[in-house]
Amino acid sequence: MKRFVAIFAVLLVAAVSVSATAGPKLDGVKCPLSGKPVKADKSVDFKGGKVFFCCDNCPKAFDAKKHAPKGNHQLVQTGQFKQIKCFLAGRPVDSTKTVDAAGVKVGVCCGGCLGKLKAAKDKVAFAFNDAAFAKGFAAAKKK
Repeated sequence: MKRFVAIFAVLLVAAVSVSATAGPKLDGVKCPLSGKPVKADKSVDFKGGKVFFCCDNCPKAFDAKKHAPKGNHQLVQTGQFKQIKCFLAGRPVDSTKTVDAAGVKVGVCCGGCLGKLKAAKDKVAFAFNDAAFAKGFAAAKKK
């Protein structure tokens, strides 16, 4: 019985340390350039986080200015950044006013901002452009 408890304790510690050192969540994340599933070993540093890609060619083609909305979107999608306030008005987000922007729940503060977000043809470009990103998002605190 003591041996069983000791083995269980070792396995539990190993499982906790693996989950604690796990990187960004990449399940369902797509390459910002090709739209294909990303690989953990294909990335570039971007705004204090990492943007992931599908192959060796996409990181070379990634232009931080041109592809910023998609890079910003992926930073939030992978949990490296989180929304801290309305990206339009800078006020606290109303949890009842959210829209899905390509797999990321984006919140706003009021009906006026919600109308603008819903009307946007490209919600990723609208919610994750550099100005919006700077106003409403911040790096997630590491646990």
